[in-house]
Amino acid sequence: MLGVAGIGLSACTGGGGGSPMVTRTVDPAMQPQANAGYDAWVAGFRGRAQAQGISQATLNAAFRNSGYLPGVIERDRNQTEFTRTLEDYLAIAASDERVSKGKAALSQNSAALTKISQQYGVEPEVITAVWGLESFYGERRGDISVISATSTLAYDGRRGDFFEKQLIASLKILQNGDVTAENMTGSWAGAMGHTQFIPTSYQAYAVDFTGDGKRDIWSDNPTDSLASTAAYLSRSGWTKGQPWGVEVKLPSGFNTAQAGRSTTRSPSEWAAQGVRDMNGRVVPNYGAASILLPSGPSGPAFMTFRNFTVITRYNNSESYVIGVGHLSDRLKGGKPIQGSFPPDKYGLTIDDRRALQRGLTAKGFDTQGADGVIGSNTETAIRAYQQSVGLPVTGLPSRALLASVT
Repeated sequence: MLGVAGIGLSACTGGGGGSPMVTRTVDPAMQPQANAGYDAWVAGFRGRAQAQGISQATLNAAFRNSGYLPGVIERDRNQTEFTRTLEDYLAIAASDERVSKGKAALSQNSAALTKISQQYGVEPEVITAVWGLESFYGERRGDISVISATSTLAYDGRRGDFFEKQLIASLKILQNGDVTAENMTGSWAGAMGHTQFIPTSYQAYAVDFTGDGKRDIWSDNPTDSLASTAAYLSRSGWTKGQPWGVEVKLPSGFNTAQAGRSTTRSPSEWAAQGVRDMNGRVVPNYGAASILLPSGPSGPAFMTFRNFTVITRYNNSESYVIGVGHLSDRLKGGKPIQGSFPPDKYGLTIDDRRALQRGLTAKGFDTQGADGVIGSNTETAIRAYQQSVGLPVTGLPSRALLASVT
């Protein structure tokens, strides 16, 4: 995986997931702390690093202010297994705010994006959509020392080999002079910059588009980051002018066993079965295509093309790919998803969940927004409301709860 979409997406907790404004406080667990085992590991690692061409001066500069971060281990150990439904994911990934900020980012960076698109053959809206999902257009790039994070995870050993490779790559980046150790910051897992490159992917794909001699993905100027993302997609096989996918209508009786990325047919072959776009037209011939039903037979359907697979090189999550693709379409002026999503496991539609959030807020239990995504703020409000009226405190939505607050 090239980047970590958690900076731009999982930091959203308002209304359950949609508000991007997060109050930041200094977490002591994300500050270097004394650890004799870690210090011994670093001492042993120095020899391995020097054997791979890392100078003593680079090592000294890198570890001067770096250290063991217990908070990184905690996050690595407690990565949630919860995955949002596609409906919830898109409510965040292509929220009105993310779309409006994306259009502003496109306008503000139009000159650079035009040149990048001309050189690498990737549309500006696609590059910007990746930027939007990865770091909310640069607002959430991460502020954790990459040397501290990768060395802590390498020492911990759960994925030691992988993170030692990332640490070595980080040191080579420092030695090359692209950034200083103090400014090499990112996520808790070492993903860096506006579009969240891990160090080995940075080495392989980052470019100096501004011509200042540095591949600077950390700067407030996003140009090198955006060009690096375009370079990555281009080298992964991006075809300019081909959509990632198209929302489609399936005919009555469509054999859903044909759905899935393993089955490809031409758009004309799908058309012969009655598949049409949302305006009732035959989908143009953009090449071999698959039909995806990510929310099941009763949810929206998509005809996807080779560029869908290219985005999976960046992040292999199907929801992520659809999120990038759909956000890029919205940035071009496209419509929201038109198909209906099925109710969630509580029997609630997204409109029901929005009504629940509005009802809770009106009763004094603020959900910090009404985006229809049940996240930590909404769960806290539900628990507080349940306690106030003598209901079992579960933090879970339900139709009965909806009825009681509306």
